[in-house]
Amino acid sequence: MITEQDKQLARQMMDFARQKGCSACRISLGTGTENEFEYRNTQLEKLQQSSQNYMRATLFVDGRYGAYSTNRIELNELKKFIGNAIDSTRYLAEDPHRQLPPLERCYKGKESFDECYDSQFDTVRPDDKLNAAKAAAAEVYGSDPRIVSVTANYFDSDWFSYMIDSNGFEGQQSQTSYSLSAEVSIKGDGDARPESWWYDSALFWQQLKKEGIGRKALERVMKKLGQKKIKSGKYPMLVDNMNSSRLLSPLISAMNGEALAQKNSFLADMLGKKIASDKLTLADEPHLPKAQGARRFDGEGVATQRRAVIEGGVLQTYFIDTYNANRLNMPPTVSGASVLTLKTGNKDLDGLAATLSKGILVTGFNGGNSNSNTGDFSFGVEGFLVERGKLVKPVSEMNVTGNLLALWANLQEVGNDVRLNSSWRMPSLLFDDVSFSGL
Repeated sequence: MITEQDKQLARQMMDFARQKGCSACRISLGTGTENEFEYRNTQLEKLQQSSQNYMRATLFVDGRYGAYSTNRIELNELKKFIGNAIDSTRYLAEDPHRQLPPLERCYKGKESFDECYDSQFDTVRPDDKLNAAKAAAAEVYGSDPRIVSVTANYFDSDWFSYMIDSNGFEGQQSQTSYSLSAEVSIKGDGDARPESWWYDSALFWQQLKKEGIGRKALERVMKKLGQKKIKSGKYPMLVDNMNSSRLLSPLISAMNGEALAQKNSFLADMLGKKIASDKLTLADEPHLPKAQGARRFDGEGVATQRRAVIEGGVLQTYFIDTYNANRLNMPPTVSGASVLTLKTGNKDLDGLAATLSKGILVTGFNGGNSNSNTGDFSFGVEGFLVERGKLVKPVSEMNVTGNLLALWANLQEVGNDVRLNSSWRMPSLLFDDVSFSGL
């Protein structure tokens, strides 16, 4: 954790940087640990434990900007580090857009934001972590002759951060994280070796699901047996809640200040305009209690707040940090999203599938890309053909193509089956009139 002694050292380094000629500076401290256990079939294949400590200095010198980090956290070493960093910064080109955010935009509280920290983290025994991975693999290994391999992985981490800057900002945050996953590979037709996986994650040990992970992965891969292409055409596309964020990600990236400043965003000049169906209402909720991604301030120290992102399909905001706001001559907002939430509908995945006379349920994206400047995309997909509301055959080796603005304009329904173990709280989504290429 970050001690008072650590904080005092950060303050000393900020004062030292100012004395050496910095017009402004930011000092950040980070410390944390990670633990990982991995079982393959019946054998422990990986046991890894690591810790990290760093100090990062963001320096503004003679109209120039530089960012540097070190893990040598000792007073004399840090003085050398800061001195060398300042000398290096003076060789860089001037950049008048680089500034610290003004104090009035920054988070004012100084207490630790620990709603995302599990105070029991250090009391969880290594045997319990190891047994979680071992049990996930044992749930299914040997239960079916078609199983080729089972890999189960347990991971946890804790993280503490502290940041101060010369404008007067000071803040600290902490977070823990746990995850348990399983991946199962089976013998398919011929040389095919279909595989699938499942996982759970949580901020608190007691909330982590430790049973059923392996069984769910096996259930998912068994449904893939006999995957084939189907006829090309336009179909309704239902995307499950494990994969719907893949389609949201390019939208969020296009709202980023850096993409806008580089003229590499298909959402440039779209603020206040319709970019999606009326069904899409998206908000950033950074202060949701005990939510993954929750935070009081961003990487610049700017205070976070609830923010409407898209309302009824209309774009309400961009994510613009201080630097890119200056480049764009636009008001700054915040450097990035924290906890994204969608306004949900009233049907789960099965309920949405039941509305389809014929369509495709997408349960996985396999590669592909999208053009950040135009919004054109092409993604490989796998999933199931749906007829009369029922899954009738597994499909794979198909591509879905189009333009993201057109795709989101064809959003028909939003599910209610949100997975809460992610900072992007996404339900299943149903789109109409989507182009699939297969046979």
